[in-house]
Amino acid sequence: DAQFCACGWSCGMVVRGNVGLSVAGDRDAGDTVRDANVTAVAALANILKSSLGPQGLDKMLVDDMGDVTITNDGATILKQLEVEHPAAKVLVELSNLQDQEVGDGTTSVVIIAAELLKRANDLVKCHIHPTSVIAGYRLAMKESVKFIQQNLAVKVESLGVDTLTQVARTSLASKLLGAEQDFFCQMVVDAMQSVKTTGSDGKPKFPVGQVNIVKSHGRGALESQLLANGYCMQIGRAAQGMPTRVSPAKIALIDFNLQKFKMAMGVNVEVTDPKELEMLRQKEMDITKEKIGKLTSAGCNVVFCSKGIDDLALKYFVEAGAIAVRRVDKADMKRLAKVTGAKIQVTFSTLDGDEKFDPACLGHAEEVVEERVGDNDHIFVKGCKGSRASTILLRGANEFMLEEMDRSLHDALCAVGRTLESNSVVAGGGAVETAVSIYLEDFARTLGSREQLAIAEFAEALLTIPKTLALNAACDSIELVAKLRAHHFKAQTTPGDSQDFKHYGLDLMNGKVRNSLSAGVLEPMVSKLKSFKFATEAAITILRIDDLIKLAPEQDGQQ
Repeated sequence: DAQFCACGWSCGMVVRGNVGLSVAGDRDAGDTVRDANVTAVAALANILKSSLGPQGLDKMLVDDMGDVTITNDGATILKQLEVEHPAAKVLVELSNLQDQEVGDGTTSVVIIAAELLKRANDLVKCHIHPTSVIAGYRLAMKESVKFIQQNLAVKVESLGVDTLTQVARTSLASKLLGAEQDFFCQMVVDAMQSVKTTGSDGKPKFPVGQVNIVKSHGRGALESQLLANGYCMQIGRAAQGMPTRVSPAKIALIDFNLQKFKMAMGVNVEVTDPKELEMLRQKEMDITKEKIGKLTSAGCNVVFCSKGIDDLALKYFVEAGAIAVRRVDKADMKRLAKVTGAKIQVTFSTLDGDEKFDPACLGHAEEVVEERVGDNDHIFVKGCKGSRASTILLRGANEFMLEEMDRSLHDALCAVGRTLESNSVVAGGGAVETAVSIYLEDFARTLGSREQLAIAEFAEALLTIPKTLALNAACDSIELVAKLRAHHFKAQTTPGDSQDFKHYGLDLMNGKVRNSLSAGVLEPMVSKLKSFKFATEAAITILRIDDLIKLAPEQDGQQ
């Protein structure tokens, strides 16, 4: 008595007896859903594949407003794409997560996840249950993380002083700044070391947010400069009569208007005597004058205001010999509060009903100076007393170049910061993926369950990274990966004679394999661990889906 429901939609649902069950929409199940998900994810990964590695190519993205973005950063490319497929959106979120957690490796994590999903789908077609595949992938991920930590990780102290520079150079090699990597990698290391703080747990922290990157048109990239323990903003003094340099600086941060006082809406003042009208106007001016007097009498000689300062108020600042800057961005205000020790003032009002400014709310710096960089005025706050901060002032030919330089430096700063925090690095150039692949192949043979097949496929999927690296460098990927596998197999079977072989990776400039550790191709260990974990979780999330129901939009008059 089985019959299909007569809901008027191709939902394919079977109902039993007289019980009616309908879904107002389309339903796909089983292999159809998995194939569609794998196709969508593979299409996304194929867009990114050609941008992986030091020889990777850039992508030009044009949005609906005509704005152009030129980049080879995986997270940026996926953010710009308007992805509609629900499974592909998981990869976009995966790339963003890798960008937030680590900062680098956003392209490789998407490629690994797509390859894992494709191979898992092939296993399911061979009648291996998805639950067995998921269990195998989880086990493979745990074993690979353990293997990296125990066998492939190298402590920073054992490698010498250039380790951090090499990590920055490896990150910048695949970016637009690859040609000037020697100049910028030292700048990145100095910037990160200058913002060292100690966390609540007593461990050193290197917050990337403390490094401010300011972009200015004109000149070449090599004209960029690092302002150690200082902060820079692309904004000028509010009036020309103010001094361009103040030292030492006592800084006030104001989050309200410093303009001629006006009565609130709906407040009427009745004046019977014309002489009182002039007194009223004078009092309005005096209220603002008194506020500025409270600032200057507290010793303040630099004021940053997030709102407006009118000409009347500026006159008082000029007379006091102070620098006033108006319309400062809120994000800059918060950073200035952190680095100078100042407190942002929302009002001067006290609980007693009068107005007062506490000198303890002032921030301190060695000097505040206005300098012209390119076509714009910049305010430099040097020698901050609150906490350490650095500013990198980037110079470039055009907006596209500056934006990509900013993204490249952010990735390099994150890589150096993670290295300093975790104190461990691994060899780059596909060395980790190949070593883990060889190890998992041997590990899979020790299992007598169906998970063996999933672990073997996981091992094979990791080789997509060295294969893609070789392809992008116009090398023979089959030959190079075969050589790489031979070296790593020897390192794991005869560890005494060939101990260095476990650090062998690809030399894409010369089309051969080499010891990546001694060549200075290094990546933070945490980057690899996170990318393996995130890629596995993303692949499992999509693999668990076996039913897709798309609800149809409600029609007019339909409940």
